Amino acid sequence: MQAAQYIGNKSFKIVDAATIAPQEGEVRLDVGYVGICGTDMHIYHGVMDQRVNPPATIGHEISGVVAELGKGVEGFNVGDKVVVRPLDYCGECPTCEAGYSHVCQNLKFMGIDTPGAFQNSWTVKARTLHKLPDNVSLKLGALVEPLAVACHDIRRANVKAGEKAVVIGGGPIGQLVALVAKSVGAEVLISEVNDARLDFAKQYGVKTINPMKEDIEAYVQEWTGTKGAEVVFEVSGVQPAIDVMTKIAAVRGRICMVAIHANAPQVDLFQFFWKELELLGARVYEREDFDMAIELISSGKVSLEPFISSINNLDDIGQAFANMDGNPSGMKALVSCQQS
Repeated sequence: MQAAQYIGNKSFKIVDAATIAPQEGEVRLDVGYVGICGTDMHIYHGVMDQRVNPPATIGHEISGVVAELGKGVEGFNVGDKVVVRPLDYCGECPTCEAGYSHVCQNLKFMGIDTPGAFQNSWTVKARTLHKLPDNVSLKLGALVEPLAVACHDIRRANVKAGEKAVVIGGGPIGQLVALVAKSVGAEVLISEVNDARLDFAKQYGVKTINPMKEDIEAYVQEWTGTKGAEVVFEVSGVQPAIDVMTKIAAVRGRICMVAIHANAPQVDLFQFFWKELELLGARVYEREDFDMAIELISSGKVSLEPFISSINNLDDIGQAFANMDGNPSGMKALVSCQQS
């Protein structure tokens, strides 16, 4: 079989690799499609070389088909369509014992800290798998992982029907957060500076604002009848978003931090005292977030076809990454890893 290895300097090479037979509790998958996410792009740009230690096979937004079962695996059969929740937790640390294995103190993120999915065949622990319903294609299955991120964000922020939510940042995750918030009955506004991303949001009926052209604080005041937004999601990772998030939040509003900031941002803590605000962190996802994401796709409550910007074969993975590099209008590039 073949695998794509990131070798540094925005480059990949296709290598022949051995198929790994599943051990006890493991499953071998025929990989279907793998999505390229923001973290993959950071790896592509070389800023995570020390962590991934190239040459390395990366990729974690995966759909596939069960090809082989290891000893003791129950609940899955050869031929099942599945997705992978790419978190390898220890199960023994205080965090795992408290029920928060998704933020395990010894967590290894599959496809970053351990070999990933950009290959024809991938062997993983059965505990990471979720079945796909018959009506969800492998292409859409590759979008379950990023959608699960958004589901986790919505659950962490406890978004309710009828609430007004502002999403700061209209990249792929911000757009998905908006759609999941809409699916639970919230009214949503996306704040984004890129016109292509604003247009993308509008096709889903999401309100939009460009804070470089309009006063977002005044807009939210008018939109909410001077109350402010019950929920604000910071998904942009830039200081101006931190500056405005406390200003547009309602009294006792919730602010959910989704973005990873390269530098420690300056936060107006006075507003947390004055308005009795809540600040919530949201990192990756839990099992129920994958279940929620699969149900949203299967039921048609969210339609993700427009998110697929391009599809390339595994041997053309370099072009798939190049297409996403510096392309704010691209939402999700998929790599087909099906063996030819």
